[in-house]
Amino acid sequence: ENVAYFIGTDQVTFEAGLASEPMINAIAHSIVLIKVEDGTDIEQAKETIKSTVDPRKWICVGVEEDKIVVDNIGNLIVVILDEQSEKFHDAFKGLSE
Repeated sequence: ENVAYFIGTDQVTFEAGLASEPMINAIAHSIVLIKVEDGTDIEQAKETIKSTVDPRKWICVGVEEDKIVVDNIGNLIVVILDEQSEKFHDAFKGLSE
């Protein structure tokens, strides 16, 4: 029921998902993994998420647009909102090696 909060939309269907966000923190941090169904248009799903996710969804903090990462390995999509998103993105990309 909180899908739109985490990925900005409820228009992307998926089989499984996992979100990591601190309950209380002074930094903006969100990492979401979703496994979409086989046959899903991955590029369209990523574009939908990237255009709708809210980088300022927290009350006191947010991230700049250039710190939003939406990428995939196969049918696993990652959504990263963090000032150090590059480090998390590199770790995600390492899963395919």
